[in-house]
Amino acid sequence: MSDTDSRQQEQHELQVVRIGHANGSSSDNPSLDTTPKLSKRNSSERSLPLRSYSKWSPVEQGATLVWRDLCVYTNVGSGRGMKRIINNSTGAVQPGSLMALMGASGSGKTTLMSTLGYRQPAGTVVQGDILINGRRVGPFMHRISGYVYQDDLFIGALTVLEHLNFMAHLRLDRRVSREERRLIIKELLERTGLLSASHTRIGNGDDEKVLSGGERKRLAFAVELLNNPVILFCDEPTTGLDSYSAQQLVATLHELAQKGTTILCTIHQPSSQLFDNFNNVMLLADGRVAFTGSPQHALSFFADHGYYCPEAYNPADFLIGVLATDPGYEQASQRSAQHLCDQFAVSSAAKQRDMLVNLEIHMAQSGNFPYDTELDSFRGVAWYKRFHVVWLRATLTLLRDPTIQWMRFLQKMAMAFIIGACFAGTTELTQLGVQAVQGTLFIMISENTYHPMYSVLNVFPQGFPLFMRETRSGLYSTAQYYVANILAMLPGMIIEPLLFVVICYWLTGLRATFYAFSITAICVVLVMNVATACGCFFSTAFNSVPLAMAYLVPLDYIIMITSGIFIKISSLPAAFYWTQFISWMLYANEAMTIAQWSGVENITCFGESADLPCFHTGQDVLDKYSFEESNLYRNLLAIVGIYFGFHVLGYYFLWRRARKI
Repeated sequence: MSDTDSRQQEQHELQVVRIGHANGSSSDNPSLDTTPKLSKRNSSERSLPLRSYSKWSPVEQGATLVWRDLCVYTNVGSGRGMKRIINNSTGAVQPGSLMALMGASGSGKTTLMSTLGYRQPAGTVVQGDILINGRRVGPFMHRISGYVYQDDLFIGALTVLEHLNFMAHLRLDRRVSREERRLIIKELLERTGLLSASHTRIGNGDDEKVLSGGERKRLAFAVELLNNPVILFCDEPTTGLDSYSAQQLVATLHELAQKGTTILCTIHQPSSQLFDNFNNVMLLADGRVAFTGSPQHALSFFADHGYYCPEAYNPADFLIGVLATDPGYEQASQRSAQHLCDQFAVSSAAKQRDMLVNLEIHMAQSGNFPYDTELDSFRGVAWYKRFHVVWLRATLTLLRDPTIQWMRFLQKMAMAFIIGACFAGTTELTQLGVQAVQGTLFIMISENTYHPMYSVLNVFPQGFPLFMRETRSGLYSTAQYYVANILAMLPGMIIEPLLFVVICYWLTGLRATFYAFSITAICVVLVMNVATACGCFFSTAFNSVPLAMAYLVPLDYIIMITSGIFIKISSLPAAFYWTQFISWMLYANEAMTIAQWSGVENITCFGESADLPCFHTGQDVLDKYSFEESNLYRNLLAIVGIYFGFHVLGYYFLWRRARKI
């Protein structure tokens, strides 16, 4: 490095110290000799030495986030092209800072913060420079930063402790021992005031004992603090909280900032007490920066340009009101807001900000030090452990939600008794008995097709927002999520049809051989699983349940018509002959019919005539429906093939949707 670069580096280090004093985040004597020892990665304490460019280490030295000439465009859809949300924004946040992003609704607060945190939606176009300690932001931001969203998404069936435990397994270094993980969770519960509610279920609002809004927000903070992030993004953390809970939450943020964490949060209409806790504020108007600096300087800047805050008036409401668009005076409001943005762009505060930003970018371009040393030291959880955590969480959800599993068991058993009672004593080896047997088989197949198919249409759409948030954070992959949820449902998909067959088969008096019962049970289990796979495919392929049902109903008719009970398969028109190959009801019906009539030679016939021929043997019954006895195992393999085919399609469409959003 040249002498000029060395002098610039020394000046920058001194500047960092001075700004740290201004923010109240550094000690009175910033000498290297008095720098305390660095704490461990997962500790809540972080002491910051002087900024050095010998290595890239935001964990040791704190996170300095800068951005210059940032423009963000989003797709407005319907072929209307791109819309610019952020317009040439420039800013900087240093370690120990608690910065508030403020502005009227639609000013671009959330878009700016999600872009800085590398969590912008898919399809967003970003132009400009965003650097953290001299490195361009990238996927590593999910590892070193935390992001608290405005809407809290949880699985209501879990308790607070279970949720934190699952998140700790997915987020922490795999070398963290079980005891260390337990201590980390306990410390977070104490810091966030959730220790007394650790065994309370999170709930979804319909339960009797659930977490309050403030407790849910604190739980969201606890999750993001698990890996001790160097920079924390909070999207309107006080929304929906009472004044006391909001004050406590912002006090916690202030406490974290004093320990060296860089905190950036959007906030909407804070009280004057909350506003005083922020040592920096950035005001936005139509995507442009109207001011950056301390809250006191913001009021002075607005006063210098003719906007005086009345006494005993909330300064935050005043600043946002000046930049907001008044209904009926849109053009005048926008002109005044843009005038303030223009005035700030040439102010001394903007020049001081630009000096820091440009110096950071220059040192990043001229410096030569390894970036990945700190990131490479992290060891993520093995893929099979991630899969186990996701599977265990899905299994607990199924077991604790009676509407998903236990009620289905009761319903299936009740239907088995009803069907058995209706067909009891009718399945004899007579001409009428042939019709009764075929009717019983069709009812058993249809009962395990339609209800399971439609009952899972809401499984993936319901959990899609949480799935998107966690996969974009790198907690698990789409394949792990999909397979884990299918395997969580699998035990129920086996036990439920088996209970149904055991009750229904013997009540209806079907063929009393182990071979016939076994084939029937296997077919019914496969039918329920393939119907569930079909429902999963449609639930991932369409954005809503009504839309999925609209496309699923025509397929249901095709599957039912080609089941072999309504029309002789060999008589299908040539244009629709292919439909039989996707009908698992046909494969199951043929296999179960073979099991019932194979080897039967003594079907009773009374009054046979040319107009009404009789069935004398089981082979006559098979010929009636164009069934072949040799197709038994082919049918079973075909159902298995359709099962995996639907799941492959379901995974593909879930992966495709995840990429688009």
